[in-house]
Amino acid sequence: MTRERRQAWALVFVATLTMAVSYVDRQVLAVLAPTVTRALAIDETSYGLLAGAFSLAYLVGAPLSGRLIDRFGARRGLVGAVVVWSLVSAAHALAPGFGTLFALRIALGLSESPSFPGATQTVHRALPPEERARGIGILFTGSSLGAIVAAPLATAVEARFGWRGAMLVTALVGLVWLPLWFAVAWSGFGRARLDVRPAAPSHERTSFLDMLRHRAVLRATLLVIGSSPIVAFALIWASKYLVTTHGLTQAAVGRLLWLPPLGFDLGAVLFGDRAARLRSRSAPRSLVAVAAVFALSLALVPLAKTPLVAVALVSVAVFGSGGLYALLTGDMLARVPSSCVSVAGGCTAAAQALASVVVNPLIGKSVQATGSYTTALLALAALLVPCVVGWLAWPDAPRQDGVGA
Repeated sequence: MTRERRQAWALVFVATLTMAVSYVDRQVLAVLAPTVTRALAIDETSYGLLAGAFSLAYLVGAPLSGRLIDRFGARRGLVGAVVVWSLVSAAHALAPGFGTLFALRIALGLSESPSFPGATQTVHRALPPEERARGIGILFTGSSLGAIVAAPLATAVEARFGWRGAMLVTALVGLVWLPLWFAVAWSGFGRARLDVRPAAPSHERTSFLDMLRHRAVLRATLLVIGSSPIVAFALIWASKYLVTTHGLTQAAVGRLLWLPPLGFDLGAVLFGDRAARLRSRSAPRSLVAVAAVFALSLALVPLAKTPLVAVALVSVAVFGSGGLYALLTGDMLARVPSSCVSVAGGCTAAAQALASVVVNPLIGKSVQATGSYTTALLALAALLVPCVVGWLAWPDAPRQDGVGA
């Protein structure tokens, strides 16, 4: 491996850690949800609204922050975002009740919204076109890495210092990331790659609304809407599901919840790597279909008799969803103008947030009304089917990266 290639991948790996930091901060509430909701007298419906509050803010912030990242660059933008969201995350420790926590979730969603657009821009500028699908697959491991760390870390700190102490300690993770980013992004190579905005030829100049209507972005958005609720269940509701349905303690939940994020990692990396190896002009429809089959295993979770089997099935479903994320993102970024990749990434992040805004309160209402997660799990699996069929049937937009041409 050449020195230049090592430096490029160093940028990708540290950008991946940006996603990990953001997911540690956003996941602590989900991991400790049984404890926090009991302490603050928050019911299932209200907990769904808390999840929706974060997602609504992310929905608003992601496309706008993507435009700002495209204009000013990820090198400085990510530093500012990490500092702000770490402070907001730490403030969760002071929340006296639902109202304050609701406002803090909105603030956290807004401040974390530059994370994915900035990270995707880093991958796009650091790597050559033929390696970007692999880079996107690696990038998605950051979110699940953060979720893997959040579960045992939050439960361990909570056992000793309470849930407020856990909120404060986990917010300090961003301080570990900052020197790594300064080391790679402020190097000569990092400045050269990240600070040079690709020139957009006249035929590539698109407005913000044009990008929202771009065929590749709309197509990717459809698949995001179908797959992201499966990931949302694993990350936001799995802790409460295991406590309610299988009677686990908060500490026991922390020992199991690293498995679904690991499944997401494996799916994103393996499917992203396979797509990079194919280097096909056409969209990887067969890979999308295979990943979707894995994701549909969520429908089998209500049949699980033990918590370990339930978590294993959720992990398989998230494995498929991770593959879908990597495939749809890599395919989309290959088909949008190079000067607009952060906006495109922001649009799919916003679609993920929109799905969460709608789905999480509905899950809460369903569970509170039925006393069971079965209806919600079957509905989430059913939602994926028409979205996958629609993506597979949607005609490809022309590629912009020259691969497979």
